[in-house]
Amino acid sequence: MADCIVVGAGMVGVATALALQERGQTVVLVDRREPGRETSYGNAGVIQVEAVEPYAFPRSIGEIASAALGMNAKVRWRAGSMHRWGGPLLQYFAKSAPESHKRIAIQYSQLIRRALNDHDPLIEAAGAQALVRRDGFRQIHRSERSFEAAAREAERITASYGVAARLETGKELGAAEPNLRQQLGGAVRWIEAATCADPGALVAAYASLFARRGGTILCADAGTLVQSGNSWAVTGPNGKVDASMAVVALGPWAGEFLRRFDYRIPMFFKRGYHRHFTGAGPDLPMIDADRGGVISPMRQGLRVLTGAELTWIDSAPSARQLRQVEKAAGELFELGEPVAETAWHGNRPCMPGMLPIVGAAPRHHGLWFNFGHGHQGFTLGPTTAALLADAITCGRTLPSELQLAA
Repeated sequence: MADCIVVGAGMVGVATALALQERGQTVVLVDRREPGRETSYGNAGVIQVEAVEPYAFPRSIGEIASAALGMNAKVRWRAGSMHRWGGPLLQYFAKSAPESHKRIAIQYSQLIRRALNDHDPLIEAAGAQALVRRDGFRQIHRSERSFEAAAREAERITASYGVAARLETGKELGAAEPNLRQQLGGAVRWIEAATCADPGALVAAYASLFARRGGTILCADAGTLVQSGNSWAVTGPNGKVDASMAVVALGPWAGEFLRRFDYRIPMFFKRGYHRHFTGAGPDLPMIDADRGGVISPMRQGLRVLTGAELTWIDSAPSARQLRQVEKAAGELFELGEPVAETAWHGNRPCMPGMLPIVGAAPRHHGLWFNFGHGHQGFTLGPTTAALLADAITCGRTLPSELQLAA
């Protein structure tokens, strides 16, 4: 019998398997697909050490109207899905009030600020250094007015959290990024962030490290997980696999999965889309702060990504938001041709409290949770994995803000 089954082989699940393994546990990692092929594959490839304050629900009527009408690619709401999330979104709105958000950011920033340090030993041990750069990324602004406001905000973040940033004028930005087709207002370069040229490959490299260290990767359906007396089991191609404990690290699928154990998780989803192009883009990933998209150089090509679309996990894809960001990106760079006709999309698992759920299941002995990381599963996977592994193996107390209420 193994010590632990981890269901879900994205960044969070793979990192959890590694953290438990490092603490002497025998671990079986379970997913229906190869590691890193779902949500963890399609992001912008940034370990965002500057993202110290989680995304709040919009407060102004203008921002809410823009999202509802799809006027800006930063955030779009699909009306057909909103009725399913009345409770979670109302909670999200309430917790985004300034004083509440400030309290949440204290805990959130502590996770974010250690994230790169938690990735570093895994990158080295996995031999994945060639995938990762330490030159930061740029948050670009098209007008000087927008840049000046961003500069003030960057100074606040630096003063409050110690995150280093470098301000670049439009002229300096143009010199650093010669492929730009026009001069912009300026950029905030978050110099402490790391970027990855293939996020899915980094997750796969971590999974290979887990396997080399003696871990088992099982291609099986997480839906077969059952409690059997004091143990847990999944069914794979060669029969049942038992373990003393199980960790649910299923990202956006965690909420629906846990209904079978009578947990009602108030999760909602922020979908992201991307498409790769053949053109020459920026040297470093760029967040187009004014238009809502991201342009990120990848091994597969120039990845153009949307902001967030609030929609149900199984709703049909919509091309509207992606068309918006592709048009905006094309104003900045010669995109070339699409590498593939079909766009990718994935769903970010978001919680109303803007913090991931990390800890023991309230009513099932031996069942543990690690999901709900919103925009930052790729960044925070190793961090919450370490916290959870310490709780499981050493009995270390987890922050109450991260645990699911009974």
